[in-house]
Amino acid sequence: MTFLPSAAWAASQPNADPASTTVYELRVYHTYEGKLDDLLKRFREHTTKLFEKHGMKNVAYWTPLDEPAKSTTLIYVLAHPSREAAAANWKAFQDDPEWKAVRDKSEENGKIVEKVDSTYMGLTDFSPGVKS
Repeated sequence: MTFLPSAAWAASQPNADPASTTVYELRVYHTYEGKLDDLLKRFREHTTKLFEKHGMKNVAYWTPLDEPAKSTTLIYVLAHPSREAAAANWKAFQDDPEWKAVRDKSEENGKIVEKVDSTYMGLTDFSPGVKS
């Protein structure tokens, strides 16, 4: 008997749905006080495009409606073809000279992000379709 990683197993099944191997990543950015607008500007003008350049699909972005998180939190979901692709995508993104320049310029007046939470997720069999 041969054991395969779940993504490889799913892809090898007849009529396998490529979306079934998609890995979603929930990310929550906690900014320093007064820095959320700087983070939103960086995402709006640069980061989302750089994610796409490195194989990360932007699914959706949110900001909380209520304090205390309202003024310091960005929540978003990315889609990756697989967990392995996610690791490769992030490495390529973090090594990108354009990203480093954007990050450094946006942080000229101090660091923006205090903490990042990341959770990798798979769709359940009863989940409605997600555009990825």
